[in-house]
Amino acid sequence: MSKTNANQFLWGGAVTSFQIEGAWNEGGKGVSIVDNREIKPGVSDWNTAIDFYHRYKEDIELFKELGLNSFRTNIAWSRIFPDGENVNEDGLIFYDNVIDELLNNNIEPVLTLYHFDMPLALQEKYNGFISRKVVDLFEKFAITVFKRYGDRVKYWVSFNEMNTATLMTDLYGTKLPKDMDKKTFENQLIHNVLMAHSKATKALHDIVKDGKMGGMVNYMQLYPATCNPYDTFLMKKFKERIADLYLDVFARGEYPSYYLTDLKNRKISLDFEEGDLELLKYGKADYLGISYYFSGTVSSSIKNNKPLFPGMENLIENQYLKASEWGWTIDPIGFRLALKDVYERYNVPIFILENGIGVKEELNEDNTVEDDYRIDYVKKHIEQMKIAISEGVEIIGYLAWGPIDILSSQGEMSKRYGFIFVNRTENDLRDLKRYKKKSFNWFKQVIESNGERL
Repeated sequence: MSKTNANQFLWGGAVTSFQIEGAWNEGGKGVSIVDNREIKPGVSDWNTAIDFYHRYKEDIELFKELGLNSFRTNIAWSRIFPDGENVNEDGLIFYDNVIDELLNNNIEPVLTLYHFDMPLALQEKYNGFISRKVVDLFEKFAITVFKRYGDRVKYWVSFNEMNTATLMTDLYGTKLPKDMDKKTFENQLIHNVLMAHSKATKALHDIVKDGKMGGMVNYMQLYPATCNPYDTFLMKKFKERIADLYLDVFARGEYPSYYLTDLKNRKISLDFEEGDLELLKYGKADYLGISYYFSGTVSSSIKNNKPLFPGMENLIENQYLKASEWGWTIDPIGFRLALKDVYERYNVPIFILENGIGVKEELNEDNTVEDDYRIDYVKKHIEQMKIAISEGVEIIGYLAWGPIDILSSQGEMSKRYGFIFVNRTENDLRDLKRYKKKSFNWFKQVIESNGERL
């Protein structure tokens, strides 16, 4: 790997602010759309999370011991702009301190601008990203943090897993307007979010001369269920909708012809402002960021009555692959195929921004977790990544999701990903003490050997 990558390979971990920070109403922070979610029985609120806000020095010291040379989180928009429009200096200072602590421990910060945590005020006042006013306010937020942190932060991500806009519009602070049909609403949202990405990318390149902006998707390697051509055709159309559209724009700076044709055929008319298509050209990403957790098998004839996510009813069980407790297929070879497919299509460097496995765990009598299953999962994915690199794929780094146990995106503490155990449950904060799992020392040797000792 060292011969394949001229620069230092980034081995790290990834989290998001609302899943780790807590302190939801401290330091001048405003309420976010995450803070305002309905708390369902059996899951946690976001008030404390794992208390990174107060324990970041302790956690970063553990990350240094683990050997991480990079760490990805997002800047909570509502901590910098509590009402979406007026800046909060205390919020800026908090991330100053986190960035400096990372750098003091030789850990490169990788910062995401948006990870589904819009200030609630922008949802209530403007209906989120369906409004171009929010696009402009996002640009203001981006410019503010680029000017503040750009002297210390090189790697940025505009939107976490932007292709979620296709399936889960509520993550962008939006509700279907009364004067807009659903198909127009969904595609207008995609356009507006891509405009926000392009504005932020242009601003980064104007302000931070060596800044690198990534366009990110959740990438799911797809297979047809059978040799039936209809399965293959549906797989291709599904892939265009959930991944290719975004990656095409990130890599080429323009909408692909298949998308524009589809809009025309479906009689969808979007509100394009003057200069929008030109702006897309400024949105060309410096690297393509992907999260990879599972693959999918597409059937044109069988419907899944219990899909993993809305809109994925055509994804069925793959009898050749095992799955996690949450039904996510475990497919390391699919990971390699994904890396090869993306690089061969675009010839743009790839940054693996998330990969990992969530498992229910508890401490044993020795205050650790014997998580051989996690070692096996990560090992097999890194092995396939290394093969992809040997086959010519250019990869910037590998970030494990997450290096420390965090609340899941739905508020579950039982779904644990980390190399570090955090002593709390959904409903009991316990003492929040950190304990190293067996995988901690294993991943440490992986990093020390630059992936040679697996």
